Amino acid sequence: MPLIDIVRTRTAQPLPPSAYAAQVSDIARSSLQGDVTTDVAIVGAGIMGCSTALALAEGGTNVMVLEANEPGWGASGRNGGQVNSGLKHVPEEVEKDHGAEAVRFSYDAPNRTRALIERLGIDCDYANGGGYRVATDAKLQAEVEDLIRQLERRNIPVQPRDAGQMRAAAGTDRYTGGLFDPAAGQLNPLKYVRGLAAAAEGAGAVIHSNTPVIQVEHGARWKLSTASGSVTADKVLFATNGYTDGLIPGLRRSLLPVFSTIVASKPLPEPLRAAILPGREVLYETGLVTYYYRVDADGRFLFGGRGPQSPIEGRMEPGRIAALAERIWPGLKAVGWDHYWNGRVCLTDDHYPHVHEFGETGLACVGLNGRGVAMTTALGPVLAARLRDGRQADLPLKATQIRRIPFQPFWPLGATIRLAVNDVLGR
Repeated sequence: MPLIDIVRTRTAQPLPPSAYAAQVSDIARSSLQGDVTTDVAIVGAGIMGCSTALALAEGGTNVMVLEANEPGWGASGRNGGQVNSGLKHVPEEVEKDHGAEAVRFSYDAPNRTRALIERLGIDCDYANGGGYRVATDAKLQAEVEDLIRQLERRNIPVQPRDAGQMRAAAGTDRYTGGLFDPAAGQLNPLKYVRGLAAAAEGAGAVIHSNTPVIQVEHGARWKLSTASGSVTADKVLFATNGYTDGLIPGLRRSLLPVFSTIVASKPLPEPLRAAILPGREVLYETGLVTYYYRVDADGRFLFGGRGPQSPIEGRMEPGRIAALAERIWPGLKAVGWDHYWNGRVCLTDDHYPHVHEFGETGLACVGLNGRGVAMTTALGPVLAARLRDGRQADLPLKATQIRRIPFQPFWPLGATIRLAVNDVLGR
């Protein structure tokens, strides 16, 4: 039977401008032509789709990935490039909701990402400089200190940082303190997802770009229809995250695809380079509306957070987010900004990634809540095992039913109001 809300014919879109897109060349990829069969079909060639395809292909399973645009077109190729540990909730809550394995798995995800990059030799500007999770007031500082205690009880190696140490690391007195995670790292996410895609293809996976799926049918097997052909598969994974549409009833309405914006400076002069995360660490702030930043391999300062709740589409108008960075580090104003872009970060109502099962043969994994780079990489082999071996293969997160979020269509208005309040408060 069809599993679709609305059948739509979509047109593939070019790679959006960004600091990452400026560093790569165009690649020639073929779209699906005709009707084919495979063991496993994956919808979406982001990090999760490519990581899962790689693990399946290396295990000898025939797998085909259908991507509406090209690998890394979505948030996988536009994000902040931070390889961070953990989930949004503290370990005690995660253990209560999903079990101790979910904690261990999520804090090990950066190590799995580093190991995969090293094994495959992916050229993605990876650096294991560690990462800071920081607080901007006393309440958030208490939460960070509680998190440190919980992690120490579980032998997860993090280190406390006080206000003075954070001032020395970040070049600003904005923070009351934080924690340092030595497992964290950074990379160029577009280079990374392209490297994963190439490795998956090298292992035998087939990836079709410019191939939006416009209809899904599920009977004895799955049938994914496109404008120019179809794929019939025994099993299927939907890995569409913030760009989830109406293919699976209710799935889009269970997610909040909030746009996150990043500005990238021109290469920093040496005094600023030495003052802001000089060890190529990454940093993200705690709180309801957070900011995150790093200095990349070329010495550019990348600063991200909430911005316009619609596609920027290449406009160079850094506006409020650049102005905030310049207030924090006044020297940035003389440096200038080269790139400004955004993309959809996929949130869920409970701030956990969601794994949904459709019988014994279908999976969707969506809603990474800003922890996408490491978690999607680590989840790939796990999802591959579940697709290959069925429910005897354990998941680190419990599978859940799709739950529609009330008033979900109005999310852009709520996000815009929140940003306006922050502007008034000068945050």
